[in-house]
Amino acid sequence: MINRERLWNEFRVLNAFDSESFHERDITEYLVNKLKSLGLSVEIDDAGEKLRPNEKSAGNIYAFLKGNAEGEALLFSAHTDTVSPGNNKKAILHEDGKVTSDGTTVLGADDITGIVAILEMLTVIGEENIPHPDIEVVFFAAEEPYCRGSSVFDFSKIHAKYGYVLDLDGPVGKIANSAPTILQFSAEITGRSAHAGFEPEKGISAILVASEAVSALKLGRIDEFTTANVGLIHGGSGKNIVPETVVVEGEVRSSVNEKAVGTVKEIKQAFNLAAEKYGAYIKFTVEEMVSAYSVDENSPVIGKYKKALEKLGYGEPEIVSTFGGSDNNYLNKYGIEGIVIANAMNKVHTTQEYFYMDELEKSAKILTELVKVR
Repeated sequence: MINRERLWNEFRVLNAFDSESFHERDITEYLVNKLKSLGLSVEIDDAGEKLRPNEKSAGNIYAFLKGNAEGEALLFSAHTDTVSPGNNKKAILHEDGKVTSDGTTVLGADDITGIVAILEMLTVIGEENIPHPDIEVVFFAAEEPYCRGSSVFDFSKIHAKYGYVLDLDGPVGKIANSAPTILQFSAEITGRSAHAGFEPEKGISAILVASEAVSALKLGRIDEFTTANVGLIHGGSGKNIVPETVVVEGEVRSSVNEKAVGTVKEIKQAFNLAAEKYGAYIKFTVEEMVSAYSVDENSPVIGKYKKALEKLGYGEPEIVSTFGGSDNNYLNKYGIEGIVIANAMNKVHTTQEYFYMDELEKSAKILTELVKVR
C-alpha cells in the first residue's frame, strides 16, 4: 500500500522549500493545502507573530481527520523547520536508496522524513478506506531553537490521549520514552570600569568575578541524570580598560527536574559569592526551555507501537532515553502521553545528514499500522 515513488516525490517537493527556523511560511502554506486535499480540517495559529514576526515566519499547523470507526484518537506530530545551513537544499537519491544533500547544506530529513511519513499514512488510509479512529496532526514551527513553536501552542485543541512525535534519529523502530528538563541561565556581571594602566585599583573587574565564579562550578556530567555547561562568555570594552560588564551563559540538563533546578541554584550561588567578594552586582536569569518527562514502558502508547511492529514483522522496538528536547516534552507537559519515534534520519544537524528510502517506507508502514482499528 505504501507508494515508494510517492514518498520520494513528496520528499523532493518539501526538501526544495527553504524553511530554516522562523522562516517556514512557504512550506507551511504548501502543507495546509496538502492536508486539506487529504480531507483534513486545518488551522494555523499565530506562533510566528508571537515568536519572531517577519515575512517568512509561520504558525503551527493543527489538522483533524474524523474517524470512520470507533477507537482511541491518535496524535501524530513533526516539525516544519530545519537547522542552518538549510537554504537551497538539493536532495540526491543514490543507487543504493541512500538520500543525501549535495554536501553544502543539511538534507532536511530532520524533520521532512517525519512529515512525509505522516502524509503517506494519511494518503494510504484514504485510498484504501482503512478503518481508523480520529486522527490529529500537528506540524510545529520553530522546533529546533528549543521547541519555540510548541511552547506557544494551544494544547486544549488536542483530544487524543496518546501521541507519536516523529523526530528521532537512528534506525526506524527505535523510540525515546524520556527526555530531560533543559534550563538556560545567564549571569550578567556589573563591576566598575577604570583605566587599566593609570588607576586599576579603582576598578572592579567583571571578568575576574566571572572567572572566579566559573572556576567554582562543577561542569560537564554532574551525575547520571544531570549535565551543566558554560557555553558563552562575552564582555569588556578594551584591552586597557578594567571590564565593567561581562555576561556568562550556559545550560543545565537533567532527566530529574528537581536536580536541574537544584543545579541552577548552586550555579547562581557561586556567582553571588564571587560578586559579593569583589563588590560587583549580579543579574541572574533562568529560562526553562523544556521540562522532563518519562513514559512507562507498559504505557498503552508504547504497547500499541510494539503491536504495530510485531504485526509487520519488525521485532521489538529499541527503547532509549534521549538527552535532547523535542515537541514531545510539551505534549507530555500538557497531559498527552507521547513518545518520540525514529523516522529514518541520521547524522542530523550536519551536512552529512542522510536517510535510506527503505527506512522511510518502513516508517510510513508503521504509522499506517498504528491507525488501523481492528
